[in-house]
Amino acid sequence: MTATLERPAAKANKRSVTPARIALHVFLVLTCLMTLAPLLWAMYASLRTYEDTSVNGYFSLAESLTFENFAKAWEIGNLPQYYWNTLLITIPALVVTLLLSSMVAFGVARFSFKFNIALLMLFTAGNLLPQQVIVTPLWRLYRLIELPVWMSESESLIDSQLGVILIHIAFQMGFCTFVLSNYMKTIPYELTEAARVDGASVFRQYWQLTLPLCRPVLAALATLEFTWIYNDFLWALVLIQDGDKMPVTSALQNLKGTFFTDNNLIAAGSLLVALPTLVVFFVLQRQFVGGLTLGSTKG
Repeated sequence: MTATLERPAAKANKRSVTPARIALHVFLVLTCLMTLAPLLWAMYASLRTYEDTSVNGYFSLAESLTFENFAKAWEIGNLPQYYWNTLLITIPALVVTLLLSSMVAFGVARFSFKFNIALLMLFTAGNLLPQQVIVTPLWRLYRLIELPVWMSESESLIDSQLGVILIHIAFQMGFCTFVLSNYMKTIPYELTEAARVDGASVFRQYWQLTLPLCRPVLAALATLEFTWIYNDFLWALVLIQDGDKMPVTSALQNLKGTFFTDNNLIAAGSLLVALPTLVVFFVLQRQFVGGLTLGSTKG
């Protein structure tokens, strides 16, 4: 009886290894290698000296490997200061974006009113607008908005980190609101109704009931938003004029020479700049994947 039961299982295992499955795995491996190739090549170039690549070329075996380029990039690029500037922009923009988006998503998902869907579409439509289109009008608008000296030395949103934070919040809220509202719709309405019967206010329903249940999707959004805001180069370049206020993505400009460019040094600096995003992703990888899959199906 045992032998008769094992034969169908063995046949099923043989059938599962099909040419289509093998081709799929080969495609995935090649795609993974193509994705990692620029990162691995930059790492290889950063470990080589300028003299080595200038004589033998970049497509050659290294005569020696050294971490000297990383030390030089850290010192010449003044990376600690630019890391701090980036945190002053990224952390407030991330926290405020998630907070405001969760409030809007809560109102859209848990309450029914006349312009419910229209409001959600309005926030989502903001993602369809190319950022480059509003560079000129936004720059002129920022020049007209006056700020006290203690908030901005230029007394306007131009050359102010606050201006960069605000534009990130405006552009990132649409995506976060869309994701959070879809997730909140999967939370049983009975929980909100029970809290309302017990006398919980709307804010308490949001802060103490709904928001804790959204921790997985908030972790996933925090990972994405941190990466997007951290890697931004456009708005800092357009809105900030003082080099001491630039984020770390602009620090690579300091590694360029007047008469020549050491690409090995720039490769090392690029890896140091990208390191925080890699750390955040690997630390929150489980929450990131789980947050994206949660709420995808209802019931």
